[in-house]
Amino acid sequence: MQNRPIQTRLAVRSIRRLMATFGLWLIFSLSSRAHAQTKTLRKLSYKENPGYPLTLREAHIGGVVRLEILISAKGTVDTVTPLGGNPVLVEAASAAVRKWKYVPADTETKTQVEFTFDPKR
Repeated sequence: MQNRPIQTRLAVRSIRRLMATFGLWLIFSLSSRAHAQTKTLRKLSYKENPGYPLTLREAHIGGVVRLEILISAKGTVDTVTPLGGNPVLVEAASAAVRKWKYVPADTETKTQVEFTFDPKR
């Protein structure tokens, strides 16, 4: 019976150590994610809005287009990757985004942009 309280105390210590280790891991994990998400955005120096394809506008076809763009260190758009949307609207948005210019930076940057095509506007 005397061993039982000692075993219980040891178990409690082990659980506390485990919880402290998990807590530190959780704090570190969340802070590193928050840091990655708060990365400074590149400043846009030239922006061209996409043209709304006339056939889709007349047919009252709209939608949302999402693109991921890779901006070079010089500030030009190197790569445009569609993430979703009507293929015709994606092409219109991609053509406009390829003309965008950003302020130069030390490294290339990846970001996402979204366009809403509304036939009623």
